[in-house]
Formats: sequence, C-alpha cells, structure tokens
Amino acid sequence: MLIGVPRESAKGERRVAASPKSVAQLVKLGYGVAVEEGAGAAASFPDSQYVEAGADVVSRQAAWGADVVTKIDAPTDAEIKLLRKGAVLVSLVAAPRSPELLKKLSKAGVTVLAMDSVPRISRAQALDVISSMANIAGYRAVIEAANVFGSFFTGQVTAAGKVPPAKVFVSGAGVAGLAAIGAARALGAIVRATDIRAAVAEQVESMGADFVGVEAESQESADGYAKEASEDYAAAAARMYAEQVKDVDIVVTTAQIPGKTAPRLLTEEMVASMRPGSVVVDMAAGTGGNVAGSKPDQLVVTAGGVTIIGYTDLAGRMPTQASNLFAQNIVNFLKLATPGKDGELVLDQEDVVVRGMTVVLDGEVTWPPPPVSVSAAPAAPPPEPAGAGGGETASGKKKRDPRVTWTVLGVCAAALLALFWVSPAGLLGHFMVFMLAVVVGYYVIGNVSHSLHTPLMSVTNAISGIIVVGSLAGLTQSQHEGRTDIAILVLSVAGILLASINVFGGFTVTQRMLKMFQKG
Repeated sequence: MLIGVPRESAKGERRVAASPKSVAQLVKLGYGVAVEEGAGAAASFPDSQYVEAGADVVSRQAAWGADVVTKIDAPTDAEIKLLRKGAVLVSLVAAPRSPELLKKLSKAGVTVLAMDSVPRISRAQALDVISSMANIAGYRAVIEAANVFGSFFTGQVTAAGKVPPAKVFVSGAGVAGLAAIGAARALGAIVRATDIRAAVAEQVESMGADFVGVEAESQESADGYAKEASEDYAAAAARMYAEQVKDVDIVVTTAQIPGKTAPRLLTEEMVASMRPGSVVVDMAAGTGGNVAGSKPDQLVVTAGGVTIIGYTDLAGRMPTQASNLFAQNIVNFLKLATPGKDGELVLDQEDVVVRGMTVVLDGEVTWPPPPVSVSAAPAAPPPEPAGAGGGETASGKKKRDPRVTWTVLGVCAAALLALFWVSPAGLLGHFMVFMLAVVVGYYVIGNVSHSLHTPLMSVTNAISGIIVVGSLAGLTQSQHEGRTDIAILVLSVAGILLASINVFGGFTVTQRMLKMFQKG
C-alpha cells in the first residue's frame, strides 16, 4: 500500500506527519511512501532527505490520492474532495467537537483513524499523540513566558545587587504541566503546582516543585485521570488560586476536559490582583480558556500590565521536534496495524486500540467507540472480619493465632542465647556487626525508589565479590594441621555458590536492561 504525506494547509502550521527517519521505518514495514513536494520544508526536512530515506516526492494530488493519507490537522472541505473512495485517513480529528466533519468524511466513503482518540491505556502509550504534543507544548509555554517576562528566571547576584528568582505556578500536573514544571525548574525558577488529583503530589515534588493542595476531596476518576470538579472543590480551588496568583510572577494553566469547554480557573479579579509585568500562559485558550481575558492565538496585555498568552500552536512552534514525535506515533500505530510487515494495513476492530481510533469505517461513522475498562489503582482487598484467635480471613485462609507467633519467637530467642553461651567469645561481636549491617541495609534499600531496584541488583555485585573473596579465604582455613574442618568447608562452599549466583544474576539483569535501550 502507498502512504501519502501531504503538506499542511492550516495557517501557521509548520509540522509534517512524516520525518525522514519515520519514512525509513515505513519502508521497512513494506509500505511505499509519497511525500508532497515541500511538505517538510517548514520543519527543516528538505525533499532530498525524504528521497534518501526511500520516499518519492510527488504532487499534491498524488499525495492525497494514496491508499493511506497521514497528516497533522483535520482535513478541509477541499482536501476531503481529494481523498479517493476507500482510502484511509490518519490525522487529528477532534471527534467529540467535530460531528459535521465526521459526516463529511462519511459521505466521502473513507476510513478515518483519529490519532487524538487513542485509548488511554498502557499498551497504547507509544501511539499517544496528545501526550507527545502536550509534552512539547508544556515546555514551550514556559519558553514563551520567559520571552515576555521582564526579568531572570533564576536568581542572580550581580555587582549592582541581588535579583530574586522568578516564582512560577503551574495548574495541572498532567503531561503538559509536568513538562512546564521541568522547564521552569531547569531555568532556575521557584515552582509551585496544583492538580485536581491529589495523587500526583509525589510526581510534582519529585521534579523539585512544591505541591499546593486544595482542601477538598480529590477529583480523580476510576481510570486515574482528572474528572470535572464538584462545586465544593471548585470553590475551595478558587480560594487557593486567588492566594497564589498574588504571590507569583508566572502562571501556566493546562486544565482541559476532553470534548468539553475548558474550566475557568482564573477570574478577571484574580488576574487584576497580579503584579504588573506578570505573565499568564493559557494552554486551554483554544477550548474556551482557563483564564478570563485570554484569546486564542493572541497575546493580550491587561490594563494592570499582566500579559496573557493564548497561543494554541505551542507544539507547532517547535516544528522539527513535534514532527519527529508525531511521525513516530504514526509509525508505532502502523507497526500495530501491519502484523505481517508486508505493507498491508489490517484494521482489527476487535483490538481496543484500533477500535478506539476508528471514527469512520468505510463511510460509516463509528464514533464514539465502546468504553474501555481500565483501572489506575488496584482494587482494595476485602476487609477481614474483626476478632482475635484462629479465625478465617475473607479470602478463606486461616488466620494465625498471635500466641503461636510469640511462642516461636521465644523459642528462637532461647536457642540464640544457648548458642552464644557455648560459642567462642568473638562470635557475639561478629553477630552484632552482622545485625547492624542488616538493619542499615534494610533502611538504605528501603529508601531507594522501586523503579531503581533492578539496576541496584547489578551494583550489589561488588558486595557479592567481597563475599566470594571471604569464602575463598575460608576454604584455606578449613585445612588445619592436616585435618579438614567440615563446618568451615561447607559454609565457604555455600558462600561461594550463593554469591556467584548473585554476581552472574546481576550481570544478566544488567545485560537485559541495556538491550531494552538498543534500537533494532
């Protein structure tokens, strides 16, 4: 099948749906690729690079006449007429807000796969264009704010005096919000952030920002994403925003609800209370706006000297990187939909990812898709019945009698005291060192993030090496005056065996981790 990549026609759009790198991957999947002449010029991808990657540079009509057409923005009426019947269009569609567009595409007799309708499940993360673009937009929002802000982000000590660091407040700790936090922190600002989901406080703090909570119940849906705020939460949040905006220099708002108008977070009174020279970036300006006074694609300066940025093309202002990520998202989808790697697109409607993206199928509108059941948190275990003794838990397992536990501990303690009584004098000192090492090791490892436990295993090779050396020394001591001390011999062999297993296991784990980051 032939994939066509036309040049974007939307005003100011500099992105392109395929990069030379993605073209090479599509060719490996068995597809032919036809790129419209000059399609990637605004993203710094000349036609010559596409040709080197294996694509043909063609006319506009030829690109739109391909079997599969990939693009960034939703097609215009004129572009829909260029699609041939039975073709497959892969692009952003904004299906919840574009019922008329879906009707027009349906009449054209095509199949439409919306890249902005990818289900929010783990398996589909590599296809998630919304997250890819939000990551860039969050970063760019801070860059735009820095361009307008009349001072440093980081603190400065100069001969003329000291300049305090800027204070940045980010509303929303999703992909865009976290990217904004990272960019502002990298520039040296003091960053605070809030989110309707209290569970993301740890993520905010891990990036060096302070989480500002709202004294109300967390508004988080069953799938782990934010939901529309209740009246009580909105009132409490408004009080928090009113306090924060007076103290900060820059505000970045990212709150959006799929398919609905963006919630209003900052009122005119709040904006008026900000210091002159402050900057607000409303990343939801295109869907109704989080900030009173913001206008889509415009920079507005209020009477009080506050600049409100309402650009809706923040990701497009970094066209090279945005095109690369968008193109890779499309490649990841085509890898899923081309199981034979033979250049034949297979749209399996039994696959929840493909079904979720399919908004028009062979001229029939299929939006909205059936809901995908996901859960961000494991279900809470059923409560166990109250009462002591040897009862049963809710799972049917017999509950251990605490008296048995204390009896076992008492027997172990008595055996340990007896061992110390008959053992050499030096054993007690060595045992105390061993116990202290266990306690210290437990608290040190316990404070390491779970995500780092696997690489930590390879680091313990050094400790295992010490055990091997000590066990080898024990082997020499097991031979004394022509006699073999069986106890020392057995312990030394066991130490060498167990430590060696840990050493080889650590190297194996390390090797597997490194392979995860190797291409091809």
